[in-house]
Amino acid sequence: MSNSSKYHLSSQQVVKYPIITDKATRLLENNQYTFVVDRYSDKIAIKSAIEYLFDVKVTKVNTCSLPRKQKRVGKYIGWKPQYKKAIVTLSEGDVINLFTEN
Repeated sequence: MSNSSKYHLSSQQVVKYPIITDKATRLLENNQYTFVVDRYSDKIAIKSAIEYLFDVKVTKVNTCSLPRKQKRVGKYIGWKPQYKKAIVTLSEGDVINLFTEN
């Protein structure tokens, strides 16, 4: 049983927000988009959520769970939240508009 069916997450809960960094911007040239996703979702749930939300055809999904990192503010030590990153490759001709044009 996959974890996504166990928790019954909707498409909006699986995909949280896009990552816009230097590497993610370079990946846009290869028609690859990077998103922060729910930690317990699997590749099949991520693929179906992206296809439903953006009306595109996904050919490949790569995921990685990033480790917890320490954060220090003055004398207090805490932890940054742990998250899962998904790099989604779209089929030729499909585009997700991450930047709004005004």
